[in-house]
Amino acid sequence: MTTQQGPQRQGRTPAGPRTLAEELRARPDDALAALLRSRPDLLNPVPGDLTQLSARLSSRASALRALERLDRFTLQVAEALATAPDGTGLATVRTLLTGPSKVKPHPGATPLTPADRSAVATALPRAIATLRDRALLWGPDNGLRLVLAVREALAPTAANPGRTGLGPTLAEATVGMSPARLQQLLASAGQPATPDPVTAVAALTALLTDRARCAALLDTAPEPALRLLERLVWGPPTGTVPDATRPVTAEDAQSPVEWLIARGLLLPTSPGSVVLPRELALHLRGGRTHRTVEPVQPEPAPAAAPRDPQAVDGAAAGQAHTAVKTVEELLDAWGLTPPPTLRAGGLGVRDLKRTAQTLETTEQLAAFWLELAYTAGLLAPDGEADECWAPTPAYDSWLQLDTAERWSVLATAWLTATRVPALTGTPDGKGKPRAALGPELDRTLAPSVRRATLALLAELPPGTPATAEELLPTLRWQRPLRGGPTGPDGRELRDDLTTWTLAEAELLGITGRGALAAPARALLTAESDPAEVLAPLLPQPLDHVILQPDLTAIAPGPLLTPLAQALALCADIESKGGATVYRFTPGSVRRALDAGRTAADLQTFLTQHSRTPVPQPLSYLIDDVARRHGILRVGAASSYLRCDDPSLLGEVLADRRAADLRLRLLAPTVLASQAAPDVLLAALRAMGYAPAAESAEGDVLITRPDSHRTPPRTPPSPVPDGPPSPDDTLLAAAIKAIRAGDRAATASRREPTPDPRHLPRTAAAETLAALQTAVLLGERMWIGYLNAEGIASQRIIDPVKVEGGFVTAFDHHADELRTFALHRITGVAELDE
Repeated sequence: MTTQQGPQRQGRTPAGPRTLAEELRARPDDALAALLRSRPDLLNPVPGDLTQLSARLSSRASALRALERLDRFTLQVAEALATAPDGTGLATVRTLLTGPSKVKPHPGATPLTPADRSAVATALPRAIATLRDRALLWGPDNGLRLVLAVREALAPTAANPGRTGLGPTLAEATVGMSPARLQQLLASAGQPATPDPVTAVAALTALLTDRARCAALLDTAPEPALRLLERLVWGPPTGTVPDATRPVTAEDAQSPVEWLIARGLLLPTSPGSVVLPRELALHLRGGRTHRTVEPVQPEPAPAAAPRDPQAVDGAAAGQAHTAVKTVEELLDAWGLTPPPTLRAGGLGVRDLKRTAQTLETTEQLAAFWLELAYTAGLLAPDGEADECWAPTPAYDSWLQLDTAERWSVLATAWLTATRVPALTGTPDGKGKPRAALGPELDRTLAPSVRRATLALLAELPPGTPATAEELLPTLRWQRPLRGGPTGPDGRELRDDLTTWTLAEAELLGITGRGALAAPARALLTAESDPAEVLAPLLPQPLDHVILQPDLTAIAPGPLLTPLAQALALCADIESKGGATVYRFTPGSVRRALDAGRTAADLQTFLTQHSRTPVPQPLSYLIDDVARRHGILRVGAASSYLRCDDPSLLGEVLADRRAADLRLRLLAPTVLASQAAPDVLLAALRAMGYAPAAESAEGDVLITRPDSHRTPPRTPPSPVPDGPPSPDDTLLAAAIKAIRAGDRAATASRREPTPDPRHLPRTAAAETLAALQTAVLLGERMWIGYLNAEGIASQRIIDPVKVEGGFVTAFDHHADELRTFALHRITGVAELDE
């Protein structure tokens, strides 16, 4: 085996910056501001100078975050650059994407027409500018260099071929191969011997990159060997072979695989696997790095015909009104009977089912309305010892707004929320179903997918609907690396979020009949108030109802909020729609009496707001319930039941249905019970009585619709998807500080020269930046190093890789490849050639 030598020195590009820090130093302030705005993680904390900024740009976490924000073609350009050597020119990148014009394309690749090649040529400068603006790429057009962390993330390897499906270069795949084996590969390929391993690798590389010579070699290959190469050409580039490291020569080869291994057309990566070298894969592909190149964003192609925009706005307005009323109905019900909070957070399954029955909908839709109210800050835990979910004081303020403004609050909260109601009931990492309002429903990807989906709908002609399948190709092109985790069905989270976004938008009135409505366009662009756009589309609320002899009331349209709340207190909603039907029952009338209304109050209220006289059956019902209401009084003993009529108490005591209450006569007018007061109240009402609760002082307790409210609560904050974008004031201050620090760091600077009596001393950030630059440029460095025993020494090294807090470099003193810990390097200095 041979020891790998230091990296080959590359000629410097005469024009352009020498390092990334130098390129940043030449940028104007507005360009630096654009960089920091697109990559806000660089500002925490603010870099001390441009050298520190360039070092932070080269961190793997920051680079990966920036790559996730690239569109597909810009990412393909970066991937093509990662397959080529540093200092590649713009023309070479274009050739890697489209293939040489005179070379026959591979049959497995998507054919490119002259128009496609022209589109690539047109889009390439924009992609290069994007990469350069975000400091993922630097250098002039004839010497483009990826930032080291970007190259390490995108460069294909045998273990991670990436999106190109390519493998390592021949030089990378032959690291550690013995000189004798390299000479065997040259001889088997029909090439002359070379004096050392470095020139042997160079000769094999030159053979595979020379199209004529490589084609001549492949022409001598047996047909099974060519078929084997075809299976690897588009990736993955690895295959399983027994005893892959056995040194096979051309004379010893007995199989197609051995024929390829003998000539270096397949190289061993382990004792049981081989890899196709990148140079040969590119030759077989016709010079293309990608099977399909996509320079232009695909536009959605909706199959449905456009609908009348006015009909779309009308349908959306109707659904917006329904959404507001549904949230109001939900929170009014929970204001009376707040459900308990689970110990782990969230809402119990039984309470969710009960809520769905109240809203006359499915449990999944009920979870959506609950999450919407919670996100808007209208619902929260009350914080008591026995914690319950209850409306917040913000709900009372929300009720004072008109319908359009209330909708605007809900829609704005939904658009920016990271909560995903559709995950309710799905299994978590432990296989347990996720609870509605629980802590496991946040997904940082949700807001960006919602906004991107609605933005695509906004680009379509007004009234044009689109499905998730029609929008997803465009969304995938815009952010190919932002698909999120893949589910058991193989779908990315982004695919599901897009489907859920369209369904929720229709429920909320963002869309109507599948097309984006005018109020939603105002919500997206913020050019006008969405409430002002929605208000003219909503029907005018009414101040009256029509009472029917069958104990029902018909609201021929939406009612004023105070009227709707008062009517819902004394009657149950029987059906919803354009006209709402309310039904009066003994239970609903008793509910109003429990809230402090009297029979006279109810009669007056109905007389004032009915276009028809109050029917006699309804008057009798109100008087009858009022006459019996409160005769029985339930208090706390565990609980007691008292009544001025001993015969009524005797009737209750003798009723078999009261056996579970375990009643006992304490006095002619008092019964004691082992049940809690609320249980006793519910049981007596189920038996047909109309009991009233009373306080310890004997006063009747009034149950108001707003009796349960939480303390003041703030809406839940969306889970941040990385650092927030900085404002202009912070950017200006940061750039000013960076420029000042850079002037101080570069003022009167003199390069140190090797002095055997003293170790070089540089700051940690400067050391890291200098070593990363040396890797890119193939420079030799002089370093001071303290070993584990604290012994200082000086080394002359050729850095190969800087990663994970270590520097891999060829140490000229030890004459071998070694690894140095970054924190033990006291400083660095360049050496003159």
